[in-house]
Amino acid sequence: MKTKISELRRQHKLSQEELAKAVGVTRQTITSLEVGKYTASLILAYKIAHHFNLTIEDVFLFDEEDAL
Repeated sequence: MKTKISELRRQHKLSQEELAKAVGVTRQTITSLEVGKYTASLILAYKIAHHFNLTIEDVFLFDEEDAL
C-alpha cells in the first residue's frame, strides 16, 4: 500500500524518529510504511492521519490490488 507519509513528514519538517515517537511506534515501522514493506493497522493508520490532521484516505492510498 502506498502512503504519503514521507511527503507529509517533509512538509512538517519531521524526522522518522519524531513521527514514530508521536504515534507510539519505532522508526523502523515508519521506514517500512514509507517503502511499502508494511501495512499499518487501522489504529496506527488513524494515529498517523490524526497527527497530520487528515483522514486515513488522505494519507494511505488504497489500490484495488491491495484488497486481493
